[in-house]
Amino acid sequence: MPLRRPSLFAAVIAAASVASLASAVSPAVASAATAPAAAAPIPLLPSRTAPTAGDHLTVTVSHSGGPATDGTYELRCHPAGGTHPAARSACALLDRLTTWGSDPFAPVASDSQCTMQYGGPATARVTGVWAGRPVKANFKRSNGCEISRWDRFEPLLPATAS
Repeated sequence: MPLRRPSLFAAVIAAASVASLASAVSPAVASAATAPAAAAPIPLLPSRTAPTAGDHLTVTVSHSGGPATDGTYELRCHPAGGTHPAARSACALLDRLTTWGSDPFAPVASDSQCTMQYGGPATARVTGVWAGRPVKANFKRSNGCEISRWDRFEPLLPATAS
């Protein structure tokens, strides 16, 4: 489930709850809590509909089988930009992969049962910040699970020649 902003209704309920709690403590606190001039804006949670301005990644690809796709690229999202050759579609992919409570860049679980196949020598490293969290992920194509993980990240990672 994608991250969502609290609704205006939720913000009003939260403000009313603060005022009610304040009046139970002291009438002076209650008047201060409900005074419009003293009211502070309610902070909104980060969401994919209003992304963190700091979403940026550095992608380094080696041995992909295509000299044009090997190298280091900068990716900035919201709005899409940087030196990544498919910035807009890479940002859209990352938005789709980002859900509350999960790390889209998580490695393959160590207890996974993976097919014994080799997807080639391609490697990639992704570092930076995504959805307000630091990213430090390594990709390879050493078995079926790693190949699937790499493929799930195309076009952030290039399609390989192997």
